[in-house]
Amino acid sequence: MGITRCCDQSGQAERPVHSLCTARANNGDMAQPTQIVWFKRDLRVFDHKPLAAALARGPTLALCIIEPELWRQSDRSGRHWRFWRDAVADLDEALRQLGGRLTVRIGETLPVLTRLQREHGPLALWAHEETGTLWTDRRDIAVRRWCRDQGIALTEFRQFGVFRPLKHRNNWASRWRQQMRQPLATLPATHSWTVADSTPGWEHWQPSISGERVGGPESTMQLSGRAQAESDLTSFLTERGRSYSTELSSPVSAESACSRISAHLSVGTISIREAAKATWLQQDKLQRKESWPRSLKAFEGRLHWHCHFVQKFESEPRIEFENLSRAMDGMRETEFDDDLYQAWAAGQTGYPFVDACMRYLRDTGWINFRMRAMLMSFAAYQLWLHWRQPALHLARCFLDYEPGIHYSQVQMQSGTTGINATRIYNPLKQSRDQDPDGDFIRRWVPELAGVTGDWIHEPWRMTKTQLDQAGVHIGRDYPRPVVDHQKTAAAARKRLAGFRSSSAARQESFRIMEKHGSRRRRSQRTSLGG
Repeated sequence: MGITRCCDQSGQAERPVHSLCTARANNGDMAQPTQIVWFKRDLRVFDHKPLAAALARGPTLALCIIEPELWRQSDRSGRHWRFWRDAVADLDEALRQLGGRLTVRIGETLPVLTRLQREHGPLALWAHEETGTLWTDRRDIAVRRWCRDQGIALTEFRQFGVFRPLKHRNNWASRWRQQMRQPLATLPATHSWTVADSTPGWEHWQPSISGERVGGPESTMQLSGRAQAESDLTSFLTERGRSYSTELSSPVSAESACSRISAHLSVGTISIREAAKATWLQQDKLQRKESWPRSLKAFEGRLHWHCHFVQKFESEPRIEFENLSRAMDGMRETEFDDDLYQAWAAGQTGYPFVDACMRYLRDTGWINFRMRAMLMSFAAYQLWLHWRQPALHLARCFLDYEPGIHYSQVQMQSGTTGINATRIYNPLKQSRDQDPDGDFIRRWVPELAGVTGDWIHEPWRMTKTQLDQAGVHIGRDYPRPVVDHQKTAAAARKRLAGFRSSSAARQESFRIMEKHGSRRRRSQRTSLGG
C-alpha cells in the first residue's frame, strides 16, 4: 500500500504553507475574499495562528464541518464524538464572546466548501496542519487540489512540533524546542466577522458508528471544553503533579497524578505550546521545592515525546496499516484467534489485573501509559494477536486517541518496529507491583470482590474451599486464564527473535533508525516505561 502525505510544506519554524498566493473572483477580477478558518482538531481561540492571521486579513468566517464518513471509520467511537461535539459547542460560545459565531455544517468537506463559495464569493482558507489517518490525509489532499483548481488561497500552520517535509531527524529536538518557544498567537485588537447559517440541529446529530461500541455511562467520561483543559493543566502543575514521576505507573495513583490533558490536546482545546510554556514557568517557580523539579522534567519529556511519535507517523503514515519493519511481515498475519481477541477486548482473559485495566479503560476512556503498554503487550505476545484489530479496539476506547502516537506505540509494544527492545510485560508482576493490595482489581472485577490476600492476583490457584468462602466459581463467575502467560511469552520471544535475526531485519533496522531514531543523547531521553 503506497501511502504518502502531501508534503509541499516548508521546514522553517513558523513559515505557513500557501497553496496559492492569491484568490480569484468568479468574474476573473481581484476581490477581497472571505477569510474562512477551518477548525478540525484545534477547537480553541487561544494560540490559534490561523484564526489570528485570518482576522488580521479581513472579515472572517469560523467554520467547523461534521463529516459523517469520518465518524463511520472503524477507529471512531461515540465517546470521541461526544467529547469533540462538546468542544465544538464550547468554541462557539468563545467566538460569540468575541462578537463572532461558529458555522457548523454537516456534510462532506468539498461540497460544504463549494456551497460557501457560492454563498460568499471569493474565499481564502486557513487551517492547521493535521497529522491524522489515511482518511483525513486523503481529505486534506482533496481540499488542497480543490483550492488550487478554484484559485483559492489555502494557508496552513503547524500546530504541534511536527515538521513536514522532514528528510532526517538531525536537530529535531532543538527545532521542537524552538517551535514551543515561539510566542503564543494572539488575536488582533480589532477584528470583524462574517457569519453563515449552521446546519439546523447539528448539536443533536449522532454518528453511525461502524466499529464495536465501547464505554460506560457518559458521566464517567472526562469533561471537554477550554475551561476544563485549563483547569486540568493548572491543577496538575500546581497540585496534582507533585509526585507525577513516582505515581504515573500505577492505575491506582495515575488517575490523579497524571496531567489528564491528553484528551484536550487531541481535540485542540489547548495547544501543546501552551502546555510547554506553562510547564517551563512552573519549573522556574518550583525548582527547589521537594519533588517538583523531577516531576516537571518528566512531564516536559512527555510533551516532547508526544510530538516525537506524531512526527514518526507524519513521516511514515503507512504504519496505520503495515508493519514499520517490513522484515516482520508474515509474523502474525495468518494466526489471528478471534476468541482470544474477544476475551481480551471484553476484559475476560482470566488475568484479573489485565481485565481490570481493560474494563477501567472501556468505562472511563483513559488509563495510564504503562497499563496501555501492558494491554497491548499481552495481546501481541501472550495472545499472539496481530496488532491491527487490538489497535482499533484501543483507538475506540481511548478518549485521547491521537493517531500519530497510537500507531507508533502499538507497533513498538508489538515488536514490529525493528528498532525497539522486546518488552513483554508479565501480567502477574505488574499486578503485584501496581496493585499490591488488589483494591483496583476488586473494584473493576467485582466477581472477585470476596477474594482476599495475595490470591487476588491468581485466583485460579485457590482451593475449592477458599473459592467457596470467597463466593466465586472460577470457570463460571470468572474465566480461567485463556493462556499460560509464561509459556506463550516464551514462545513469542523465540518467534520474534527468529524474525529479528535475519539480514533483512538488520537492514530494515538500520533504515528505520536513520529515518526515525532519536538524535538526543541517551542520558537525555525520556523513559517510555512510565
